[in-house]
Amino acid sequence: MSSTPVGVIGEFTDPNAISAAAKKIDQAGYRKWDIHTPYPVHGLDKDMGIKRSILTYISFAGLLFGITNAIAIQWWTSAVDYPLNIGGKPLFAFEFSVPVDFELSILGTAIFTVVGLFGLCKLPTWYNKYQDDESFKKATDDTFVVTIDADDDRFSAEQTAAFLTTLGAANVHLVTAP
Repeated sequence: MSSTPVGVIGEFTDPNAISAAAKKIDQAGYRKWDIHTPYPVHGLDKDMGIKRSILTYISFAGLLFGITNAIAIQWWTSAVDYPLNIGGKPLFAFEFSVPVDFELSILGTAIFTVVGLFGLCKLPTWYNKYQDDESFKKATDDTFVVTIDADDDRFSAEQTAAFLTTLGAANVHLVTAP
């Protein structure tokens, strides 16, 4: 019975070593890899070469969507669909719509942000392909774990394992799926 390689995994115990390894892995040209840590490590995202998220643009689109709909709905209801002349005021006065504009812009931003975050993070993801590996389980306790996926263009089981070993990783091994 043959098993399919999932990737290579290696363990680190020092946050400085994991940051240095992240820089070297990124410089080596690997694209499908990740680092799992028991606590946040400042600057690790830069060391990994992760670009800035587009979530702020998604949130801004939600703001524009919310405020545009707020103004359009208020204009339509007060000036077109059911115009009432109240106290000689214009049918649509922008000043009176500000609270609703604010609230709907915040609502649109919040909804777009949550949906965008879930989409960008590919949530809900109910499993991780490394979740049954003992080294991977240590990432929730006291170990920094590097995983390099087998579907990476530069992946070779032997060369990738040797590369992680040269970076100082311990317990480097190939993870396979049944």
